[in-house]
Amino acid sequence: MPGLYLAGLVVSLVGMTVLDARFHLFFWRGPWRATAVMVVGLAFFLLWDVLGVALGVFFVGPQTLLTGVFLAPDVPLEELFFLLLLCYTTMNLVGFVQPVVARGLRRAERSRR
Repeated sequence: MPGLYLAGLVVSLVGMTVLDARFHLFFWRGPWRATAVMVVGLAFFLLWDVLGVALGVFFVGPQTLLTGVFLAPDVPLEELFFLLLLCYTTMNLVGFVQPVVARGLRRAERSRR
């Protein structure tokens, strides 16, 4: 079924967006900063992919689940959505962990006094 992988990625991105909106983890905490971080992360990983393809490390295998749309040789459209999901998930995780760690540090500081 062509496009099934892309559909799964889009559903996952919607889930990340819902979590972000509900808990103000990344874009809802600082939209301009989040956009800059996302653009830099995507650019880094797309460059990584292009270098990997050029070196023969990355290649497209069986395409039964892909749409068949390519951004560059051996870089399918789904790769962009995967990298977006990877960056978004990572930044949501960071947005979740930072306050938890900060609370733990404050608690530890209070218990030392």
